[in-house]
Amino acid sequence: PNITGATKIESYNFEPDSSSDEENKNIYRSNVDLFIEKQQQSKDSVFFRDGVRRIDFVLSYVDDKDGERKQERRRVFEANLVKVGLELEIEDKLESDDRKTYFVKIHAPWEVLATYADVLKIKVPFKANDIPDNSEIPMNWLSTPFRLPEHIMQPEPDYFTAPFDKSKSDFFLIEDRDKFFSPSTRNRIVYYILSRCSYISDECGEKDKKGIKRLLNNSTYTAAFPLHDSRYWTKSKDMNCESDRYNLYKYWAGFFSFFKEQPLNLIRKYYGEKIGLYFAWLGFYTEMLFFAAVVGTLCFVYGFLTYDDNEWSKEICSDEIGGNIVMCPLCDKKCGFWKLNTTCNSSWQSHLFDNVGTVFFAIFMGIWVTLFLEFWKRRQARLEYEWDLVDFEEEQQQLQLRPEYETKCDSRKLNRITQEMEPYLPITSKCARTCLSGATVLLWISLIIACIIGVIAYRLAVYAAFASIIKDSPTSNLEVVGPYITPQLATSVTASCINFVIIMILNLMYERVAVWITDMEIPKTHLEYENKLTVKMFLFQFVNYYSSCFYVAFFKGKFVGYPGDYAYMFGKWSKLRNEECDPGGCLIELTTQLVIVMTGKQVWGNIQEALVPWLMNWWGSRKARNYPESLYSRWEQDHDLQGFGQLGLFYEYLEMVIQFGFITLFVASFPLAPLLALFNNIIEIRVDAWKLTTQYRRPVAAKAHCIGAWEEILNGMAVLSVVTNAFIVAFTSDMIPRLVYMYAYQPEGEMNMKGYINNSLSVFNISEIPLRNRYRDYRNPPGHENQYSHTMQFWHILAAKLAFIIIMEHVVFLVKYFVAWMIPDVPSDVKARVKRERYLVQEYLHNYEVEKLRIQLSQHGHSECSCTPMIYPSLTKHEVLSECL
Repeated sequence: PNITGATKIESYNFEPDSSSDEENKNIYRSNVDLFIEKQQQSKDSVFFRDGVRRIDFVLSYVDDKDGERKQERRRVFEANLVKVGLELEIEDKLESDDRKTYFVKIHAPWEVLATYADVLKIKVPFKANDIPDNSEIPMNWLSTPFRLPEHIMQPEPDYFTAPFDKSKSDFFLIEDRDKFFSPSTRNRIVYYILSRCSYISDECGEKDKKGIKRLLNNSTYTAAFPLHDSRYWTKSKDMNCESDRYNLYKYWAGFFSFFKEQPLNLIRKYYGEKIGLYFAWLGFYTEMLFFAAVVGTLCFVYGFLTYDDNEWSKEICSDEIGGNIVMCPLCDKKCGFWKLNTTCNSSWQSHLFDNVGTVFFAIFMGIWVTLFLEFWKRRQARLEYEWDLVDFEEEQQQLQLRPEYETKCDSRKLNRITQEMEPYLPITSKCARTCLSGATVLLWISLIIACIIGVIAYRLAVYAAFASIIKDSPTSNLEVVGPYITPQLATSVTASCINFVIIMILNLMYERVAVWITDMEIPKTHLEYENKLTVKMFLFQFVNYYSSCFYVAFFKGKFVGYPGDYAYMFGKWSKLRNEECDPGGCLIELTTQLVIVMTGKQVWGNIQEALVPWLMNWWGSRKARNYPESLYSRWEQDHDLQGFGQLGLFYEYLEMVIQFGFITLFVASFPLAPLLALFNNIIEIRVDAWKLTTQYRRPVAAKAHCIGAWEEILNGMAVLSVVTNAFIVAFTSDMIPRLVYMYAYQPEGEMNMKGYINNSLSVFNISEIPLRNRYRDYRNPPGHENQYSHTMQFWHILAAKLAFIIIMEHVVFLVKYFVAWMIPDVPSDVKARVKRERYLVQEYLHNYEVEKLRIQLSQHGHSECSCTPMIYPSLTKHEVLSECL
């Protein structure tokens, strides 16, 4: 393209002709040598050919056979970029590794950067921070092994900052204009321009034909990305270029750095505040998981150590008690009568998780969640101050409208704050789009519930098949694993695996639907877009991942009926009899479900995140592997990497929040869940760091005020977790029935569990056989005036369960709110520093204006005036001072 101001690059065709291989190979080598000599510097650089102007962004495209329309769009788009003031440099396709791709390198000169920094109100330094930092950590020497070098942890000095004002450029600390704005700020500004630049002529009058995103969607350009500053395994050879990517790879992305602190300031400097906040949150979450994992492991060890004190399991396993109790069939026709001692192993396994320690751990996790969220608020407030994000939210809402919103909204109205006309979406259109979006979400959630019902029907249908197969299977005779292979276990494991596969398939389908309906709603800002998409995706994932666990925890075994009057899933015609729990309870099955889904998701997620990008990059860069280093340009290297995408960080948050739900909502059934999550997150941090540093193009830097809608979601899950864990202890485990028996129904009046098993089973008389058969319930025996109706003990147990739920919820909630009230969201020292900085900013700006006016007056011959110029009336200054203090 013939672009004004663009630098024309000479090109050489290296491809040998197929007519004479040996001769052409020699010509090829000589051309390569000539090309290297021709170049004044290596192509592995982040600067233009002149070695001075920095490449702030790169666009790539491929010429199609029928690409006249695309060529015209590119011509107009690039011409408009030049009109704005950007400088372009074109790399011919013959110099690329595939001989097909053109590269457009973009440089933003000082005037453009200063103008848009003023528009975006980007905060820049104007004075070194002279507030002493008196925060000293007690016994600081203990953290020495976990520290990183100071130049990595604090890559930049601390400054007082203020929103950039182009008219007051001499107020700010500008030593070198080329380095004043960091590379991440530069690429953020250039992307802002690219996302709003038109690609058709003004006379066409189509307002929505603008923005690099649309050009990428219609394949006019194949990629748009800022450059990494160096190769990740070696420092940049250019002394004027930073090597932050190399430092991040060396000190952060390596797995053997898992015990080291994260260089959050360097992450923020290189990738922007939004990605920096994610890793700060993930690191803090992992640190807090350590305490939950320790307590959960102690509870599990307690269950293991009290293994021999498990009286009810001894009764089940004994030949005298369990061996003489004949239980009713668990399914119709194919299932036979069975003896209670066949569930011996599941009863012992259940005790590891269903013991007194579980109740303590459920209460502890309710308090732990509150501490985690409150301490994170304090950590986030400190980062907001350190990273100049305190006043960012208002700027984000008012100044950074989505280009799609600007182009699709034809109506305009006056903004009362800015007093400018701005686009808006009429209320009728907004309501219609919201209703359609809500209906679509409900439709997909209904689809998930239908799939879960299908899995439940599978469980009911195959249980009888497994019962008849395993009964005559040779595996039942194996000494070690034979007793563990039961119809219940086979049904639970296969159903959990099928459910996991369905979850993965539905995830792939719904991701596209969620993005489509969010785009249809036309959110106003990027923050609003992400929040809407977050709510939709989380609702879907919540139902998708947790519905099977909710079924096992709260529905399985609760609506069974009794012999002679069993309950069926779709009525008696379906012949799908509702499932019963083992005599040991449904808790062990909930544990199995939780382990399979949680572990499977984490393992699959790590494989997908690490292996897939690596394989795609390995395949994509295969042609360039034999190139000399000086010829494999920086833009080609990054082009061969995977794009991180606008929603790349969204999926990282979603993965961790779903994990957070597993370790809070159902932790009463599996105290080791925090330990599994801890191990996963230690790996997750380094996998995310490794792939972001080595396998992905550099994302466009973005600011964020906080972690967004995820914070409210975490708060909601924290409240819900108290309720779910109270119900799990009350209705899923056998903790409450045991306590009621021990304190009220122990026949000998002793505080032990002897006779509990016999007490927890009801009798059903079958005249065909001499033995009376048992089933798990509290009902009157045959011959009683109210035979097969619930006994008084059933109602006592139900009352005890409800009382436990009420007491546990109130105790935990009271402690939660007390802890939240005791711990302020913003540390007092941060509040003081924010007020102090605001005051100093006002004072320095006042002094700057006063001095500026003095100079102006002196230049006009009024140097004899000694009075104090009243640029700011004293009243206003005092008001500002009182507000800050």
